[in-house]
Amino acid sequence: MHNVLVLNGPNLNLLGTRQPEVYGHTTLKMIEDLCVSHGNSIGLTVSHMQSNHEGALIDAIHAARGVQAGIVLNAGAFTHTSVALMDAISSAEVPVVEVHLSNIHAREAFRHKSYIAPVAIGQICGFGAKGYVLALDALAAHLSDGGSG
Repeated sequence: MHNVLVLNGPNLNLLGTRQPEVYGHTTLKMIEDLCVSHGNSIGLTVSHMQSNHEGALIDAIHAARGVQAGIVLNAGAFTHTSVALMDAISSAEVPVVEVHLSNIHAREAFRHKSYIAPVAIGQICGFGAKGYVLALDALAAHLSDGGSG
């Protein structure tokens, strides 16, 4: 079993009540439970963390080095602004799958740019909470391929 971290950024603690027309009615707790359950079914031990603070997310990425086999990251709005998160991912040398509930490429123009994408192994967006399951599947496949896929 590989240990993986599902890391959620700012405002995702408000899921289920925040703009449900964009983000749906699923709560963060429901997503966390879904990830743990699905992870168990595909050979991943999933832990999770959410923070509204960029530095806490960076600390979690640094702490993952040598401990976590991979990270599923929804950086929220930091996706579009944080060179620091991009640098942390590059420095930690832990494979990251970027995930978003909404299709960021079909939204406002400023959301089209991701600072995470260039350092992630892939990006999944637009599938709601199911995107986390897809991200875990992608990460598991990547890990089973020896990190080459």
